[in-house]
Amino acid sequence: MNHRVFALGLACLATFATSGASAQGLRPAATGSHTPSLSRALSAPVLLPAPGSSPTTRQADYIVAVVNSEPVTHNEVQARVARVAQQLAGQPNPPPLAVVEREVLERLILEKIQLQQAQQNGIRVDDVAVAQAEQMVASQNSVSREEMYRRLAADGVTPERFRQDLRRQLLQQRLREREVDARVRISDLEADAYLREQTGGQSAASSEINLGHVLITVPEDASPEAVAQLQARAQQVVDQARAGGDFAALARSYSESPERAQGGLMGLRPADRYPELFTTAVQTLPVGGVVGPLRSAAGFHVLKLVDKVSTSKLPPITQNRARHILLRATPQLSEAAAVERLADYRRRVLAGQADFADLAREHSQDGSAKQGGDLGWSTPGRYVPEFESVLEALQPSEISQPLVSRFGVHLIQLMERRQVQPSPREQREMARYALREKKIEEAYNLWAQELRARAYVEYRDAP
Repeated sequence: MNHRVFALGLACLATFATSGASAQGLRPAATGSHTPSLSRALSAPVLLPAPGSSPTTRQADYIVAVVNSEPVTHNEVQARVARVAQQLAGQPNPPPLAVVEREVLERLILEKIQLQQAQQNGIRVDDVAVAQAEQMVASQNSVSREEMYRRLAADGVTPERFRQDLRRQLLQQRLREREVDARVRISDLEADAYLREQTGGQSAASSEINLGHVLITVPEDASPEAVAQLQARAQQVVDQARAGGDFAALARSYSESPERAQGGLMGLRPADRYPELFTTAVQTLPVGGVVGPLRSAAGFHVLKLVDKVSTSKLPPITQNRARHILLRATPQLSEAAAVERLADYRRRVLAGQADFADLAREHSQDGSAKQGGDLGWSTPGRYVPEFESVLEALQPSEISQPLVSRFGVHLIQLMERRQVQPSPREQREMARYALREKKIEEAYNLWAQELRARAYVEYRDAP
């Protein structure tokens, strides 16, 4: 499950905001040349009202814009303007009110378009997902659900309206996941370049490796039949090495390379001092792994990664090893029913009546089921913020409450936690996650602009 398991931003849900973007939430497109402070205010979530706040005064309502036949009202705009004003309060040189109103209107128009698109695409959000988001808001604001709604009521926000806002956020988020996030891919070259940029030139190749090498030379004038025979010989070496054969003995018997007498060992050296063909072939290989035959001008090569030592000076990272049980919502199993079923699994495991791994093997509906739900060790950024946030809050052996995601409903157990020096491969993966977030934002902006351009929008003057 090397994706973003549940892409709704905790920062966005952890505070009271209507469809506003956050660092891990929606990323609305820029719609004008507003100031950076206004841009942040438009995108930032707004904190729950402080105790004692007074409700916003409502004025006579009227339509200010029509989006594909759906109205945007004056009161909608003013309610959002009031929340944006909270973000701008105390900042030097705040933008004029007219600029704020114009930007808020454009943001609301874009949200209407996206919600309409979500409806057309058949995207829906069950009540259980809304209830989970509702609880997240209360928890992240360190208040009870009752206190949360008391504060919201002081600002004139009813529970029904708040839940509607959460549902809209979830709909927009699921639309973005489907239309944008899933299409963004990052190559190894892009990840390495980004890593070098972020670490002052230190790349994922910042390691020393020792390779075992067998060379089967191919004469320049060799016939196709002779080449095929030599390749088969190299493949025989690969097969024997992978079957547990002594690589040093194989090198002495078959290799025609200068290091044959040393059992094929080329010596521990910086990875960039090896031929690019070799470093590319072994960059994802585990220690002890064998790769080949590789063809070069000299002939066929068989390589074994004997040793690998990271020379990274990056700080240690926290890794989590978790397992989960995933149930997917179907016409026969609603999200609510899946939550109840996983809650029952959790109760049975905690009572000693069932084993988590056995339940995962029997019931989980993803590729980790065969491993008892084991997801392996994860580096920061592998999962979406919500999944990682739940994981970070757990102690080893602790089991979470059911978590709703776009993949279904998860029951998560933290198995182990450790501090490690990131390996070159882990450095690359972290760079890939970070660069993907950056590219997702760029892709979202482009997609949102295209969506806006296709929509029919009619502006109305005030009566």
